[in-house]
Amino acid sequence: MSHTASTPDAAPETGGASDRELAARSAQGDTRAFAAIMRRHNQLLFRTARSVLKSDSETEDAVQEAYLRAWRAIGTFRDDAQLSTWLVRIVINEALGRLRRRGAQVIQLDGAHVADVDPDPASAVADDPNLQPEHLAMREELRLLMERRIDRLPDAYRTVFMLRAVEEMSVAQTAIALALPEATVRTRFFRARSLLREGLSRDMDVALGDAFSFDGARCDRIVAGVLSSLVNGRESPRS
Repeated sequence: MSHTASTPDAAPETGGASDRELAARSAQGDTRAFAAIMRRHNQLLFRTARSVLKSDSETEDAVQEAYLRAWRAIGTFRDDAQLSTWLVRIVINEALGRLRRRGAQVIQLDGAHVADVDPDPASAVADDPNLQPEHLAMREELRLLMERRIDRLPDAYRTVFMLRAVEEMSVAQTAIALALPEATVRTRFFRARSLLREGLSRDMDVALGDAFSFDGARCDRIVAGVLSSLVNGRESPRS
């Protein structure tokens, strides 16, 4: 179904609209509704495509192209389906197509308590150790380590893990999105978690071996300080 984009100013508000309502408006050419769809599902689509392509820049291009494909085909979306799974299928096809075009090997995927608000943000940061700069830096390092390990998962497992663990989609939703039996989703997710744990365990073993290392600048600084004291005669050996 073809449609012409309407001017954003002419579109009604979209904040509280459901995916089905936004899809219906988009099919009529409402670009504001489609923008709301993109903002709502950007993270899901980026993470999905990133699990296939393993490149931030190429993933951004793939997601944009997938949205263009979705815009052109939005009239074919059935409102008895979930828009998120429909979009995931489109972005996966786009990502896999990019792998094929660059000659890469492609493995087919189908084989409430609310806390009180602290009126002083600075006080909240000071009181919460998880918000201290050193803890934030540590969390960033752990995030990067986790992302690198996810990138190393086999192709057949990586997207399943991304949708189940990172995006927290259900087994049924993941199975529909990837056109896989639910049993296969469970098996691949279990295997992906096992591989990830093994990889992270090895990383931790290496990190522990390097912990409090005296190589490099720290070693040089200590040796230089001691030698300086000896040369200046401030210390003498005891007999």
